[in-house]
Amino acid sequence: MGKALVVVAIAAVMLTSGCSRIRTSQGYLVDETLLTSIQPGVDNRESVGKTLGRPTFGSQFDNREWYYVTRNTAQYAFLRPKVTSQSILVVVFDDKGNVEKVERRGMEQIARINPESDTTPTLGRDSNLFEDLFGNIGQVGTVGGVAGGGTGRDGPR
Repeated sequence: MGKALVVVAIAAVMLTSGCSRIRTSQGYLVDETLLTSIQPGVDNRESVGKTLGRPTFGSQFDNREWYYVTRNTAQYAFLRPKVTSQSILVVVFDDKGNVEKVERRGMEQIARINPESDTTPTLGRDSNLFEDLFGNIGQVGTVGGVAGGGTGRDGPR
């Protein structure tokens, strides 16, 4: 009985060891000393680039904002990762390229999007795999899908 209990305990430990949490950090790692050295009205694009490095991305339509994004996720085995923390550092420039303001944003910037379903509605006929694979059998050599060719203007010349 004692050996069976030990075997069960070892098996349980081995099975649950695969369920450990995997933690991942992505993006910009914020250095507080460098961040506090960026001063509105003093720094410009060049000095921010030298101090903080290239941004994660810039604003879409004008180049007035630079974004430095950090995201930490955690997941168990094969499950979808979940965001545990997020930090967005936004550096806003004026028209002359000088720093206007520096602000931080967090988890409130995450958009939760729920798709309607697993399929995308499309126009046209609804067919399955077998209809797609075997649907043209018997259609080779026909014109317009009608057997026997055609006559007159639609026929061969």
